[in-house]
Amino acid sequence: MSSTVTKGRIRSTLRHFLDAEASGGIILMVVAVLAIITANSALADSYFHALHVYIGPLSLQHWINDALMAVFFLLVGLEIKREMLDGQLSTWSRRILPGAAAAGGMLFPGLFFVSFNWNDPSALRGWAIPTATDIAFALGVLSLFGSRVPASLKIFLAALAIIDDLGAVIIIALFYTADLNMMALAGAAIVLGNLIIFNRMKVKVLWPYLVLGAVLWGLVFASGIHATLAGVMLALTIPLKLTPGAPEATHDESPLHKLGHALHKPVAFLIVPIFGFANAGVSFAGVSMDIITGPLAMGVASGLLLGKLVGVLGVVTILVKLDFADLPAKASWGQMTGVALLCGIGFTMSLFIGLLAFTDPAMQDHVKIGILIGSIASGVAGSILLVCFGRRESED
Repeated sequence: MSSTVTKGRIRSTLRHFLDAEASGGIILMVVAVLAIITANSALADSYFHALHVYIGPLSLQHWINDALMAVFFLLVGLEIKREMLDGQLSTWSRRILPGAAAAGGMLFPGLFFVSFNWNDPSALRGWAIPTATDIAFALGVLSLFGSRVPASLKIFLAALAIIDDLGAVIIIALFYTADLNMMALAGAAIVLGNLIIFNRMKVKVLWPYLVLGAVLWGLVFASGIHATLAGVMLALTIPLKLTPGAPEATHDESPLHKLGHALHKPVAFLIVPIFGFANAGVSFAGVSMDIITGPLAMGVASGLLLGKLVGVLGVVTILVKLDFADLPAKASWGQMTGVALLCGIGFTMSLFIGLLAFTDPAMQDHVKIGILIGSIASGVAGSILLVCFGRRESED
């Protein structure tokens, strides 16, 4: 009897953990640490060798970065569409504050990076690395503070991160696309057209979308556009509403909601951790202060820590002071500053853009060091502020 109760408690605890908003971010933190430990242990050679083992036409790392991450971008696209049409970003009044903050949070990190690397044309290709916020990490950290942080700030950060993801997708499409194969691109356009027809015809079952989505991925991969963008293209064709004017309860049964619900846990607890483990591993052998304080690492780190703070907090301050928008309900300026710092946690998307920007392993390692420094500093500084100002509000 006792054994049965214990197993039931373990299952209940595990289910609670998997359902918790912070869990994905916590697992990603653990995986990142494991990757760094592995890359600096006796297993380092096996770790790096395994990533370059070919499975069919692609190496293991390419399968992870090009195929698995397409599923991640599919979920990102579903969230963007849902929030834009039926959620927190469905009206312009809701979009203005997180939208403007996201724009500032992409512009200033890029400027900080450029200021460190303006005299190195090859390094300038990485200007977009610090522009991205890791939604899983940032929301995971914020959720750890529970009721100390008002729900309005969590909504603000989620909306900002979703718009930030949209910006990252556009940047990848515009600036990190290789030479185009026009035949494959034309084929992808035809497949995308068929997906749009399915959407217009209100096709309710998911399998036709997913089958054509797999074909779309292959054609986009062959076209020279980064294959992960196929995930976003597919997401935008998945129907959100079954019938115009239908009640919300019906919308929750739409193909978009069903697919998003089905993908949420596999992406959070499998795909993103696999990506993190495969790409966060950086060997510190031979790493010197010259590398840590070098323009590439410092450009990324300063962009994440200072650029995000200046961009997000600066834009929010201007809009609030000019009465174009209101500070999120029940939030203090100290808490807003803490959230602006959390936006500097750029782990997953920053790593992804860094791998697109540079093919030289040495430059990739410099970028990873900058991402680790900037993300850790942003997370710690933001957490300290949220602890301090959360306490003050609860005491008041």
